[in-house]
This record gives sequence, structure tokens and C-alpha cells, in this order.
Amino acid sequence: MNNFEYVNATSLKEAAAALASSWTDAVVLAGGTDLLGLMKDYVMSPKRLVNIKNIKELGGITKSGAGLRIGATVTFDELANSALVRQGYPSLYAAVMGVTSPQIRNMGTVGGDLCQRPRCWYFRLGHGVLGEKDGKSLVADGENKYHAIFPEGRAHFVSASSLGPALVALGARVKLVSAAGSRELEAAKFFVAPQSNEAREIALLPNEILTEVVLPAAGKNATYEVRQKDALDWPLVTASVNLTMKGTAVTAANIVLGHVGPTPRHAAGAEQALIGKAVTADLAMAVGEAAVKGAKALSQNAYKIQLARVAVKRALLEAVGVKA
Repeated sequence: MNNFEYVNATSLKEAAAALASSWTDAVVLAGGTDLLGLMKDYVMSPKRLVNIKNIKELGGITKSGAGLRIGATVTFDELANSALVRQGYPSLYAAVMGVTSPQIRNMGTVGGDLCQRPRCWYFRLGHGVLGEKDGKSLVADGENKYHAIFPEGRAHFVSASSLGPALVALGARVKLVSAAGSRELEAAKFFVAPQSNEAREIALLPNEILTEVVLPAAGKNATYEVRQKDALDWPLVTASVNLTMKGTAVTAANIVLGHVGPTPRHAAGAEQALIGKAVTADLAMAVGEAAVKGAKALSQNAYKIQLARVAVKRALLEAVGVKA
């Protein structure tokens, strides 16, 4: 790890002033569960770390109108122990509980999860976010069993965020603050698929801080994850759904797949198959099939297509309380 300057900010203004226009000059530090590992492996070598953990206004889970405000430094443990999250947003609660490590849940933060870098081993070995060498993809003909079945351009990694798919399905917004002011983005637009090794996979600018996530009131929602093991690991596939109902009929639907592409994937075609209908096991199966239409498996990850079908089906049935 290279030497770096450390700023222990106690206010948002102080933290924003300490950031810079380049990721190599300064980055935000919260839980550090991803960043410190990247620095130890020399994948990232910022000259300055700006600690935001002591900024009180970045914490807390509170009601916001009909919805919920979640501060960026809220930990996974705080989410797991929040009655507001458990009762109103079971899809988010399920995503939190999928992170089984007590250490990660105690230290990992909401903002850190949304901003974490890809787990792609080519990226972690220094070949950039696109996993390329001499302009050629190492992913296409290499070890790619955990990579995207919905690549976007040159990007074949999968978004590592545990909370991202659920937040996108729930229609969340994120607030980004810099010394020049603030802006809000839909969670769906926060995640991007870079097309160069110099670009980032989130819309956050180097001089900005993600300060909070705001959730609207939710419909019937659920997240279903498929993992290789129950111990600490990233999911193979997830599906998050959020349904607006009139009686037993679906009037609006959000279906978002996770860990299948560089960004949480909105399955718009599959959503249309639900409108005006009651969710049954047969319909959920058909919607799962529609959700994977257009998937492009690599040499070792075709199994993800079947997992995605099943994840969508089970998330839908769980959301409405129907047994498979």
C-alpha cells in the first residue's frame, strides 16, 4: 500500500472540500471493507483518504414522507435491525441478510456497498474494469463463470452491489453532494456500464459524496438470491421485485436482476407480462422465462440463465405470499 494523507472529516462541508477532481487524488472512506483491500493490492492508490464515518448527518434511518431516508454511513447491521426496513421493505432486508459475515455487516455501509468496485478477478489483478490486455478482452476466452449474461458493450463484469437490485426495484433515489452543490439521481441511473478502463461503473463524480438513499412507499416486494454457499460470498444471481396491486391483480411491476450484468438489469418485458393478472406459479414461471430473453452466455456461465429464471419466479411468489 502506498503512503496517503488522511482527513478525518467532522462535517459534510469539510469532507467535500477535501475531495478532488480525480480518483487518484482523493477518495471517500467509510467502512473500508472494499477500498482498503483494493489499496493493499495496488488496484487503487489514492493520495488522500477522506473519512466520513464521523459525520452525524450521514447516518440514521428515518421516515421521509410516505417512504424512508437511509443515511450513507448506515451499516448493514443497522439496516438489519431496523423495524422500518423489515416491515416495509422486505426485499431490502433480504438483500442485507444475504451478507452473512458479522464483521462485514458491522463495518460495511450503504454508501460503500453502492460504490464498491467489481469483484471481477481480471480487474482485481490490474487489467482494468473491462478486464482487457492489449485491447483484447480476457473475459471472453478466460475464466468467466461468474461474469455477465447481459454484457453491456465491452463491460462483462457484474455489479457487486448487494443492495443495488432491491433499491432499483423499489424506485430509490440517491443524493450526491460536492463543494459546488448537490444533485439527485434515480438508483437505476447511478449504476453505469463503462466502455473504457479509465471510467467508473457508477455515476458518482470524484469530487462527490453519496450522502443518502431515499425510498418511496413500496408495494409488495421481495428479493430472492441464489448463492453457491451460505458463508460470506457474493450471489450468483438475484431477483428483486416490487408490485403494485389492486386486489389480487398486478397494476404495476418492477423486476430487477442482479449479478447478471454490469448494472442491475431491469426486466421491462417480463414486467408487462404481469399487468392485470394475479400471480400464480405458472405465471411466475413464464415471467422468469421472459426475464432472461436476450441473455448471452459466455463459455462457462450459461447456468446463470436458469438461475435467473428461478430467482424471478421465487421472488414473485414470495412477494405475494403464494407457495411454489
